[in-house]
Amino acid sequence: MDFKNSDTITGPRTEDHLPGTAQAAVKIVIVGGFGVGKTTMVGSVSEIKPLTTEETMTQAGIGVDDNFGSKSKTATTVAMDFGRISVTDELVLYLFGTPGQERFWFLWNGLFEGALGAVVLIDTRRLEVSFDVMGRLEERGVPFVVAVNDFPDAPRYAVEELRQALDLAEEIPIIRCDVRRRASSRDVLMTLMRFLHSLTMTGAST
Repeated sequence: MDFKNSDTITGPRTEDHLPGTAQAAVKIVIVGGFGVGKTTMVGSVSEIKPLTTEETMTQAGIGVDDNFGSKSKTATTVAMDFGRISVTDELVLYLFGTPGQERFWFLWNGLFEGALGAVVLIDTRRLEVSFDVMGRLEERGVPFVVAVNDFPDAPRYAVEELRQALDLAEEIPIIRCDVRRRASSRDVLMTLMRFLHSLTMTGAST
């Protein structure tokens, strides 16, 4: 299976029915801290109308949910986001976006169950919130790639600087993205699929 061409994901949003040519489905989770763009990513790339579980933020969240860098954010995911994208005519990805607030992390175990891989979405203004996220994935043995969502006012660092700051192994891909753009979000997913494919090939050769 060749994942080299990111242009294999094409077409407008479709009806919710699964394409008749689909032969395999893969579960992918999109994780990260509060307000890093998980809901936006699922919504931008999904070929079906995405399912979201956003609720309006209230005074009760003050001092509990850190909305640093997201002062205009008025809603928050409380369970999950769900979308779907066809990588090829035969392969479909089911996308599950996790809630970012620590008080909802108890939901992650269920969302991680059966996941083939993950995208860790990060904001360079607050890298520290990514450590627990990556730690949980490593504990469960879920392979992941890191996607840097380029917020306009966020500092930009070289990939190797980010790799060192996040203490990432050399083989884990880091990619920059703008999750508001479908093409950018799909490129992140293709990077993950190529990474998973390389892990499969490495395992087969040992």
